Amino acid sequence: MSWYEYNLICDFTPKHLGLDRQKMNSFYCKIILLPLLLSACAHVPRTVDDSSEGSTKLVASASGQEGVNGTELNLNSPISDLPNVALDSEMLYQFLLGDVAQQRGRSDVAAQAYLDLTRLTRDPRVARRAAQLAFESRQLDKSLEAFGLWQELEPSAPMANQMLLSLLLSGGKYQEARQQVEHLLAAAPKGIGNVFMLIHSLLIRAPDKVAALDWLTDVAKPYSKVAEAHWAVAQLAAAANKRELALNEIHQAVMLRPDWDMSAMFEVQLLQPTEPVRSLDLLKKFSKAHPENKDVRLFYSRALLEQKHYAESREQFEKLLIGDPDNVELAFAIALLSMQMGELERAEKELQETLVRGKKDADTVHYYLGQLEEAKKDDTAALAQYRQVQEGDYVYSSRLREAYLLNKKGNLNEARATLKNAPAADERQLVTLVLIDAQMLREAKQFDTSYKVLFDALKTLPNQPELLFEAAMAADKLGDTAIFEQTLRKLLQIAPDHAQAYNALGYSFLERNVRIEEGMKLVEKAYQIEPGDAAITDSMGWGYYRLGKLEQSVEFLRRAFAANPDPEIAGHLGEVLWAQGNKDEAKKIWQGAMKANPENDALRTLVNKFIP
Repeated sequence: MSWYEYNLICDFTPKHLGLDRQKMNSFYCKIILLPLLLSACAHVPRTVDDSSEGSTKLVASASGQEGVNGTELNLNSPISDLPNVALDSEMLYQFLLGDVAQQRGRSDVAAQAYLDLTRLTRDPRVARRAAQLAFESRQLDKSLEAFGLWQELEPSAPMANQMLLSLLLSGGKYQEARQQVEHLLAAAPKGIGNVFMLIHSLLIRAPDKVAALDWLTDVAKPYSKVAEAHWAVAQLAAAANKRELALNEIHQAVMLRPDWDMSAMFEVQLLQPTEPVRSLDLLKKFSKAHPENKDVRLFYSRALLEQKHYAESREQFEKLLIGDPDNVELAFAIALLSMQMGELERAEKELQETLVRGKKDADTVHYYLGQLEEAKKDDTAALAQYRQVQEGDYVYSSRLREAYLLNKKGNLNEARATLKNAPAADERQLVTLVLIDAQMLREAKQFDTSYKVLFDALKTLPNQPELLFEAAMAADKLGDTAIFEQTLRKLLQIAPDHAQAYNALGYSFLERNVRIEEGMKLVEKAYQIEPGDAAITDSMGWGYYRLGKLEQSVEFLRRAFAANPDPEIAGHLGEVLWAQGNKDEAKKIWQGAMKANPENDALRTLVNKFIP
């Protein structure tokens, strides 16, 4: 290159790239080395990853960047029959422009520069580079053009064909994709199954699953003897909520390849919701026929667990552990199953063994040992285990259990301090800590402090629905009806479908025998939202009582009492029956409720009012 040409390139470099003459020198060597760098560009074929239900992963770029389909692209193989094109100043400028643009993070400019170079040179190496840059720029139309050019210039390149298919399918261009599929199938007569696994991985993310399914079903018609074709259609049919079609297709796959674990497991997965016994039977037969297949045995173990066949599940996990004695996760699963089965001594021994192995997270093991000690009703030992949990996923849960056990022992202040030090990961956990703190105080009859805890929390989270509701209830407990009503009305502005807020406010009016019509409307609104709630049904009955409609009142109260024989509901039902003249039935209901709830002072006071 002449000095004149070098200066010419400098003068015409686009200003938006931020390039000056001094920086050009560092790129001059790159231009000289460019043919060598281009000759190193290449492709590798896609591979099928059977570890995740046949999802096919496209091989990725040396740059490590993802493209338009969430895939990485890597190009690395030699090419023969290269065009003989002389390097002139215009071509050199385009090379430099493309590389500098990429350096500056302008992949769109770089892609366009290499596309122009591809048209100019007709060189497949340049086409590869254009395809890579277009892919990294995440521009679908430009990527389609670039891969189309690459495929045209290097028809034997599998990556060009595969990536073009990927782009067409991700863009919903099914008609154009059909030609690419046929090209891939024809080019790989012994790899047709892998092509269908590839197609599945591309289509499973399609937004219109029904359209994708229709297209794939049509593509698969000529391949009725290919198990993977049926598997791919079954997967997409399931995603499109076409369960019968999915079952039929996956059964065809199983018949064609009875030893293929992926099809066997997917058929079981489809059968589990409606035919759980049959699904377990199929898994049992497959596992027995293929005892070396650890994936299927693990799947079988989990299926047994989901259907609560704990002993059989543990037996399968134990067989897995025999083949993999150092697998602490398997040993841990066996211990938890022993806990679930109530074999506490065995479970404790197995959990302790996982600690000795040392590979399982010790904090998790201590948490479950705490659960085990609670099941054994040894609260002191449980506390000791929970206190050893200092890191990991179970720290928060351990602090909650620790606070509960301390409060149970009567150590309220220590329990509250434990809650205060619990590491809340998000707002949900923080709210739970506040609600538990308030509840413990309420149970200790420290109503003023409970009220303060809730309203202090509302200063930080003023619109949190659960805090607002509990704060309103605390205000009601203290007899502050103004704050009670104000807080509930704020809650209903934030959560207009909060049935319990409507019920609480409406019932408050009914109970105090004020604003009866308004109270009944509020309770009716709550009933519309949650008609099956026993407390709301009770409020409806009590509202009709206040309105003097005794028959309707008894109807609702009987339903509420049948759903939940709560002492308050028993009191209401008895009072209305008494008003109707059914005193014997009222007495019977009250006596039964007092026997079941001997410490309920409100019920005893009510009964003494009618039966001195």
